[in-house]
Amino acid sequence: MDIARPNVAKEKRQKRIIYGIIAAVVLIGITVGLSRLKPAAPTVERNLVWIDTVKRGPMVRQVRGLGTLVPEEIRWIAARTQGRVDKIIIRPGALVQPGTLILELANPDVMSAADNAQSQLRAAEAQLANLRVQLESQLLAAEAAAARAKSNFETTKLQSDVKEQLFRDGLVSELELKLAQATASDGATSNAIEQKRYAFSQESIKPQLAVQEAEVERLRSLAKLRLDELEALKVRSSMNGVLSALPVEVGAQVQPGSNLARVADPSKLKAEIRIAETQAKDIAIGQISQIDTRNGIVEGRVARIDPAVQNGTVLVDVTIVNELPRGARPDLSVDGTIELERLNDVIYVGRPAFGQEKSTVGIFKLAAEGNEAVRTQVQLGRSSVNTIEIVQGLSPGDRVILSDMSQWDANDRIRLN
Repeated sequence: MDIARPNVAKEKRQKRIIYGIIAAVVLIGITVGLSRLKPAAPTVERNLVWIDTVKRGPMVRQVRGLGTLVPEEIRWIAARTQGRVDKIIIRPGALVQPGTLILELANPDVMSAADNAQSQLRAAEAQLANLRVQLESQLLAAEAAAARAKSNFETTKLQSDVKEQLFRDGLVSELELKLAQATASDGATSNAIEQKRYAFSQESIKPQLAVQEAEVERLRSLAKLRLDELEALKVRSSMNGVLSALPVEVGAQVQPGSNLARVADPSKLKAEIRIAETQAKDIAIGQISQIDTRNGIVEGRVARIDPAVQNGTVLVDVTIVNELPRGARPDLSVDGTIELERLNDVIYVGRPAFGQEKSTVGIFKLAAEGNEAVRTQVQLGRSSVNTIEIVQGLSPGDRVILSDMSQWDANDRIRLN
């Protein structure tokens, strides 16, 4: 027969409650433990990142920019008169010398003006010659009159002297003597007047000729100007070099002052390098530069720094020091590297893909075994093209990841596979 056990059900209920409490405590403990565990580090392929070693020693600060070779001596040939491009003789790339014909313009008005100026000059020269003949004829007439007056004066004076001697001898009357003396006096007066007239004629020739000569010179200058304008229709080079640009075509109408051709000296080139405005603050005139022409590297020196910023860049002129390699020509694209300064003893590393100079950035530093990398705050200093100074946060021998790690910004450590 069954024996009644009134406490069995109660004991079972108590055991179930105790087991439930234990299970809940264990579950809470596991949850808290898991919550305190660090998340698993993401894995990154080692061959997809750039790893560099921090070094200590000399570092050369440089800035780099793109640019072109341009001639130091450029001369634009402008139109002196209005005209139409009638004929192009040579094209860009041709060697030219002073006087080399480049193109011809046509302008009938210029030709007509030159002919009219020449005609006016010839007419003025003929008038000058005619005036010279007239003045010389007048001078000869005055000279003849002066000679006759002098001869007449001498004759009447001689007669007066003879009459005076005869009067003394009592051979002529006093009346005849006075008549002879009066005639001699009149002859002296006439002689003096004619001599003055002759002298005046001599002196007046030069001023009268000067007026006409000045007119001739004016017309000669005008004719030369018109002939120069006519000659300017034939556009010629004014220096040795290469025809580098010809911005007109046959049939084009050009105005005075319009650029018709550009001649450059290809033997004297300089580099125009564009440097980012954020990197140009330390550039100074005289700094050494290296110009890569894709066919050789040549040395240069900074000659000019443009004071204005254009499109976020500063234009820097670099004078080439040594001989350019073959193939160097105007408008050739080049790379320019300018040396700012040499730092003797600094801690530096390759320039990362992120972070500017004199800033603090997070860089992944590899652990000793090299399988993990931990984000480290690094203070950067002065920068160069390929390197940057480490002020604080890294030591020589540390290996760091310089690639762009922005996709792992949420992680403080990564694993390298």
